[in-house]
Amino acid sequence: MPQPPNYIYDWDVLEKQIGPLLKIAKERLPKLIYDELVSKLQDATKRYGLTPQEAERIIREVIEDYDISQVEPGEPVGTVAAQSIGEPGTQMTLRTFHYAGVREFNVTLGLPRFIELVDAKKEPSTPMMTIYLDEEHKYDPEKAKQVARMIEYTRVENVASEIYIDIATLSIVVKLDKVMLEDKGVTVDQVKRVLEKLKLGRVVVDENDPYTLRIELDVQSLGAINIIELQKKKDRVLNAKIKGIKKIKRVVIQSTKLPDGREEYYLITEGSSLKDVLEVPGVDPTKTITNSIKEIEQVLGIEAARYALIKEMKSVLDEQGLDVDIRHLMLVADIMTQTGRVRQIGRHGVSGEKPSVLARAAFEMTVQHLFDAAARGEVDRVMGVAENVIVGGLVPVGTGVTEIYMIPSAEPLEEREKKEGSER
Repeated sequence: MPQPPNYIYDWDVLEKQIGPLLKIAKERLPKLIYDELVSKLQDATKRYGLTPQEAERIIREVIEDYDISQVEPGEPVGTVAAQSIGEPGTQMTLRTFHYAGVREFNVTLGLPRFIELVDAKKEPSTPMMTIYLDEEHKYDPEKAKQVARMIEYTRVENVASEIYIDIATLSIVVKLDKVMLEDKGVTVDQVKRVLEKLKLGRVVVDENDPYTLRIELDVQSLGAINIIELQKKKDRVLNAKIKGIKKIKRVVIQSTKLPDGREEYYLITEGSSLKDVLEVPGVDPTKTITNSIKEIEQVLGIEAARYALIKEMKSVLDEQGLDVDIRHLMLVADIMTQTGRVRQIGRHGVSGEKPSVLARAAFEMTVQHLFDAAARGEVDRVMGVAENVIVGGLVPVGTGVTEIYMIPSAEPLEEREKKEGSER
């Protein structure tokens, strides 16, 4: 079906016709928004065609939306953010969810997770990582499994079907599980080398069963046979590390379908150790993430921690079906990270470190704050909202931000009136 003749498919032609309005948009809009607007107009012109009237309408709507989105001078943004997050927060659930159909693998969501974030907990209740792989490993399930095996923490206990003390021969017997050895990518020789490093005694492979190892304990070092000492040695054998990263208890391989039909593999972990994981060959360090904000702060810095806070808070609210403008969450993250470290919203963080004595006392532990401030001789300049409410002052938000002073003129009143009359 032929298009009407006023549709334009050449951006250069259209740009000349809407040039004056584009110039106004360039002056009124931030550079990133303006660049995106122009890019999308170019794309729409080439693909579908635009009339000058349609293009101008789009530009005007973008300018109008931008103007509406700006904060008015004196707007109490903190109060609005608190209300905007707090009210939907009352609808959040208190559940811990099962993850990806894996036994004993849970992830904390909803209100408990949100509280963890704003309280800046050192470690989440269910630490997790999403590990992306490099070009060589992410399209091959076997290569992805190799990386997973390098990361997953594997002890002797994880590959043994039975471990017991043989009192008759004063030895510790380790019976390995063939299926678990294959699943974890571990060999009998690997286990034997690990046991030899413990230096508990000579390690030998059973002649009748290649999957049974016997640690012949050094009798001289034992002295008198002590059941407690034997049990301690058995525990050392159980907990001996074969490979992997200590904090990563489990690794699950997941995949996603790409538009070109290929499968891309990535890893989900139970446990988190960002610094160690980034050093594993095959891991893409530019995309790998953890849900531990403190780890991100320590490894990648405060800006990365701020971004992770915003992303985590937004994902918790989205998962609950709650629509909160991201700028409210950005404000919370800015306040939590403005000092260069992640602080909690509470007595040991943002609220407890306010410069105003009265504001701190209004939050909690009123008498203690007042006594401490008196002992230190602190001065409260009554500049914030809480302290002005307490003393009955003008709250510095909205119209309370500005002050109007009347300055008397040096010119006598009669001469001013004559002058004004002659001007009329």
